[in-house]
Amino acid sequence: MGATQVKLAEQLTGTTSPEIIGVGTSVPPTTYTQEELLKEFSITDPRVRSVFLNGTIERRGLVLPPRQEDGSRGIETQGELLKKHVANGLAMGRESVEACLKDANATLADVRYLCCVTSTGFITPGFTALLIKELGISRHCSRLDVVGMGCNAGLNALTAVSGWAGAHPGELAVMVCIEVCSAAYIFDGTMRTSVVNSLFGDGSAAVAVKTASPDTQTHVVPRPRLLKFSSCIIPEAVDAMRYDWDDDQGKFSFYLDPEIPYVVGAHAELSADRLLDGTGWRRSDISHWIVHSGGKKVIDAVRVNLGLTRQQVRHTTGVLRDHGNLSSGSFLFSYRRLVDESVVEPGDRGIFMTMGPGSTIEMALVGW
Repeated sequence: MGATQVKLAEQLTGTTSPEIIGVGTSVPPTTYTQEELLKEFSITDPRVRSVFLNGTIERRGLVLPPRQEDGSRGIETQGELLKKHVANGLAMGRESVEACLKDANATLADVRYLCCVTSTGFITPGFTALLIKELGISRHCSRLDVVGMGCNAGLNALTAVSGWAGAHPGELAVMVCIEVCSAAYIFDGTMRTSVVNSLFGDGSAAVAVKTASPDTQTHVVPRPRLLKFSSCIIPEAVDAMRYDWDDDQGKFSFYLDPEIPYVVGAHAELSADRLLDGTGWRRSDISHWIVHSGGKKVIDAVRVNLGLTRQQVRHTTGVLRDHGNLSSGSFLFSYRRLVDESVVEPGDRGIFMTMGPGSTIEMALVGW
């Protein structure tokens, strides 16, 4: 057994590795079917309607523009979108953090490190400062804001959170992904913006991470230990997913290249093999796959290239169906569903996988 395998074996049986001890999610109180959204915005273009209705999404949580006197939805300025990002982001962030701490049997007073992730608005100070004030977390809490990295950012941030937890055994770290995607929408009738508007939903997800101190008792419910992380950036596809400023609209506008599913799919196998390199484990040894709900074509491309069954990505497709693409927090919604199933056994192994701008694939290896 090599040194890496020995280290992983020790992490699985000992207390050297940070573990996820709680998870919580939140979505807006207002949700819409795709048909309802088409009606809300009086969309009759058959091409746009096809994009909305053929993506396997049934319902999404969104905060739509206010109605005008004639009953139609108004057009929000960039300033109004930013206010939406802050107000609704704080509301969802608070709910997900509180749900996460309840799941972890912890309190706000236990939080020593807070990491906030978002790509749907740019504010200073960031969500960490705002949530610390909103929730009454200690003013001495360490914090990190991860901004603008996109759908992959949840695992980028979890790498940092895991490192902090590993360096501070027994102390609680919380990561919260806050994505108000409806604060990043442009309604100009183009196919570019219609694809984005048909896909993303609002949501927040939080996880509590802790490295057990030597006197910690064994838990009855298995918790995933964060064993290893890997990244794969695809520089030749750096412009495939991007956030641009639209001078005509006076707003930011998100762009998704239609080739993205195939680019991500083509690099999925390389990324997974690199993650497992040196562990002695193969992809067939992975019991649980928690994959970002990037869209039907993205999920299908990843599934085919990794040789996964539809059953293995059931939570990924379920989250897409019920919430749309929730950007950085999507994979945590899938993880919440896995927890709720109560099917994980001690000794199981799993892979978290997120994809986003860069173009980038992030992965984490976990063991229960």
